[in-house]
Amino acid sequence: MAGAGSRDDAVIDPALSHLARQWISAVRQTSYLDLSAEALQRFFEQQTAALRTGDPVAGDAVGAALVAAGLNSPEALRRSIGVLFELPSADGELIGAFAAGFTRASRQKVLDDQERIRRAWTRALSDAEDSLQQELHHQAHHDPLTGLPNRVLLYGHLAEALREAGDGTRIGVCFVDLDEFKTINDTLGHGFGDQLLVALADRLRSCVIDVGHFVARVGGDEFVVVVRDTKGPDELTELAEAMLAELNKPVHLDGHELAVSASIGIVEQAARGAGPEELLRAADATLYLAKADGRARYALFDEQRNAQQLLQYGLTGRLSGALDRGEFELVYQPLVALSDNRLRGAEALLRWRHPELGTVSPNTFIPVAEQSGMILPLGRWVLRESCMAAAAWQRSHPGTPLLISVNVSPRQCNDPRLLDDVRHALADSGLEPGNLQLELTETVLMQSTGRPVQTLRTIADLGVRIVIDDFGIGYSNLAYLRHLPVHGLKLAGAFMAGIRKLESDHVDEQIVETVIRLAHTLQMTVTAEGIETADQAVRLAALGCDLGQGWHFGRPVAPARIPAMRYPAEA
Repeated sequence: MAGAGSRDDAVIDPALSHLARQWISAVRQTSYLDLSAEALQRFFEQQTAALRTGDPVAGDAVGAALVAAGLNSPEALRRSIGVLFELPSADGELIGAFAAGFTRASRQKVLDDQERIRRAWTRALSDAEDSLQQELHHQAHHDPLTGLPNRVLLYGHLAEALREAGDGTRIGVCFVDLDEFKTINDTLGHGFGDQLLVALADRLRSCVIDVGHFVARVGGDEFVVVVRDTKGPDELTELAEAMLAELNKPVHLDGHELAVSASIGIVEQAARGAGPEELLRAADATLYLAKADGRARYALFDEQRNAQQLLQYGLTGRLSGALDRGEFELVYQPLVALSDNRLRGAEALLRWRHPELGTVSPNTFIPVAEQSGMILPLGRWVLRESCMAAAAWQRSHPGTPLLISVNVSPRQCNDPRLLDDVRHALADSGLEPGNLQLELTETVLMQSTGRPVQTLRTIADLGVRIVIDDFGIGYSNLAYLRHLPVHGLKLAGAFMAGIRKLESDHVDEQIVETVIRLAHTLQMTVTAEGIETADQAVRLAALGCDLGQGWHFGRPVAPARIPAMRYPAEA
């Protein structure tokens, strides 16, 4: 028989022994086999020996033997056929018999398994129905990996706590999420990840249950802690600090020392009038504020930040079609030479005219666009429209070339299509490259290496100017910038604080003057933003600043008004 005999019954041909090893290698990952390596080799050598005669009856028996050994998946059959075709005796009849035996045995195994399940179920119902019901209830309400309550039991517990709450009763919820847990799963495997979850769940249990609180696992690496009858936010923050301290301790698993951190979102409020869904949603949103603030920390629910986050979530869905619906427009703020008060160009500023919310601030929708990826088509549109407007200025005032300054987002800077976008915008509009200026933030430029920097060099080689926006808030230094394709700096607001004061701040002025002199040494122009008065413009001009913009020179206007503007601006 295909499963009988031993290694001593016959001498196995080395070629067939090699084929047996190939067979093992092909199928061992398709099913779980409760056999040692030696037993597995012996089993497949027996099956290989049985098949070498080419007898279809043997082929049928070997197919059935594979199923009996636990290799009963379609993938195991497919891979086995691929290996068996290498047998000298293999032909269509033998392979067909093997497949038929495998299929028949698999079908029978399914029927046998179903029958065993039916009998076990019947016996369980008749012998221990109450015990079974308790077990099923436990499984339905607890996480099978950690043994903690699951989301269903959490909702029930929260609903009960809120239902029983009296006047003045408060409740707290902590939403706990492990930081970078996916990295552990991806690098060490899901088995390690599961072991880590069990170990960390035990730590949470010791922190929480021992003091009478409730903890549940609600997702892959997410846990929720419920604290009844809280005395105030301090009680929740103390608990959060204790949980973070426990979770941050290294975990030792199979020779690996794993460093783990967690973030926690905390909601603590009056229990009356609250609902489970509302509490969990607020705690979850607060959790992501903790992650946004740097991870490995907790954050307390903040009504204003939560409202802002909800607004951003709502804008995400609306944003995707806003460009097609024509809800965006560009306005332009003048750029003026401080030496002679002559117009030198304008900066394009994006505005979203939301049909329900009115004008949405760029500080609100730009981060949403950046995160969702909508910033790429939106930035492409801004670049093209700005170049079209500047080309119109060029045609209407050929003797007065005006610069158009366009902001480039971090995601655009890393987009391999940026160079093509610039080329197309220039070609479609007919704008001279020297009249286009791209503004990038200091941090983006300093973090860009490899292809993004090469792209910027190529853009600069076209004749386009590259300017660092908000210079002074990041970590760059002028010595490093000389190696980058940068033509100018825009001073950050921190530099301008002293300049805006009614009384001169000589320290701030000296700092600004030093930056300007260093920039000029590196052949860079300097632009000051936020100029609100004539006095500020005069002081900056005296310090050597090249260009200025701000309300003193004019608020953002429609593109057609830019070429006709004269300075000083009328009040």
